[in-house]
Amino acid sequence: MSKWQTLSLGEFAESVDYGVTASAQLEPKGFKFLRITDIQNGTVDWDSVPWCECDLPLAKEAQLKAGDIVFARTGATTGKSYLISKCPSDSVFASYLIRVRVGEKVHPNYVSHFFQTPEYWAQITSGARGVAQPGVNATTLKSIKVPLPILEEQRRIAAILDRAEALRAKRRATISQVDTLSQSIFLELFGDNRYQTPVTIGNQLHDHPQGWQWELLTEVARLATGHTPDRSRPDYWSGDTPWITLTEIRQFDGKTVSETAENITSNGLANSSAVKLPAGTVCFSRTASVGFVTVMGREMSTSQDFVNWVCGPRLEPVYLMHALLNSRERLRSLSTGSTHKTIYFSTVEQFRVLVPPLPLQRQFVERVSALESLKKQHHASLNDMNSLFASLQHRAFRGEL
Repeated sequence: MSKWQTLSLGEFAESVDYGVTASAQLEPKGFKFLRITDIQNGTVDWDSVPWCECDLPLAKEAQLKAGDIVFARTGATTGKSYLISKCPSDSVFASYLIRVRVGEKVHPNYVSHFFQTPEYWAQITSGARGVAQPGVNATTLKSIKVPLPILEEQRRIAAILDRAEALRAKRRATISQVDTLSQSIFLELFGDNRYQTPVTIGNQLHDHPQGWQWELLTEVARLATGHTPDRSRPDYWSGDTPWITLTEIRQFDGKTVSETAENITSNGLANSSAVKLPAGTVCFSRTASVGFVTVMGREMSTSQDFVNWVCGPRLEPVYLMHALLNSRERLRSLSTGSTHKTIYFSTVEQFRVLVPPLPLQRQFVERVSALESLKKQHHASLNDMNSLFASLQHRAFRGEL
């Protein structure tokens, strides 16, 4: 590292600027208006980025171009950065972002990779301001220390990390594609009914082309609920029975789950309305985060925020989970409440489900199981790639590549 130097961002950046304060609009007038929320999973879908109208001098100052790096300066994503590789020529950035232009003596890809390292995050965390809503400003960013070799070496390091990141991105894309296959299989086997989702309510439902029956869900599965044991009783908690809550349901959505962050004891079960439910129980969130679904992989319990179905002999749990997933928007439309949306039990008891022949349901379960095995392989591969990338990243900014 004899030819390396450590400089603050303010010493080498051409500019560090705040964005435009404007209102986003869908009508294509004015300028593309990049916001924090438009940066998802390290990408921007420019077709979905809204527009804004602002004065031409302001727009000129806030115009984006390839090589710019934008930073979230407030909220949950404070400090996260995104390198603009390409963008529409009429693009500007919003005021909750900070734009950095690094100048001609620094390679933007190299610096962008540094902004993903633990060393960067240690600095940004110590510099973040605000208790309830941490944030960073231009002064904080300018103080970030960056190790810099000569420009040619920056390009070489950036190229290595770019290739490694491209491999990780391909693996993530493959996993995402596998995630969509289960829905495709569901539609292939059970049909895309334009008039009703596979779970709905109503007494006058259109006949399925195959003659399959619509049944009240309560007639083919036992309905159960959950409860929260007394929080003031330590002997009710940290037991052996996993307990599903709204806090985790988003990460469990569409999966079979066996471990949870919280567990309750036999005392907690005996002295509350919480119920131990068997493996295979389908859990559907009915309050606040309405419509998320998981299947219990072992005996478990839930909070009162769920309705749970113990499937009878005519219904496979994994089929029911996917039927509910494919009906999510329809079922969410049945929720009521101004502050927290809720689907009440009187509505849940009216749910009707399409019941295909059991062999077809089991065929679906087998194919989904094969997909899950494939996904686990891809996740294992991605974990290996992540470990390799972290090692490369660590060595890169120590001058050891």
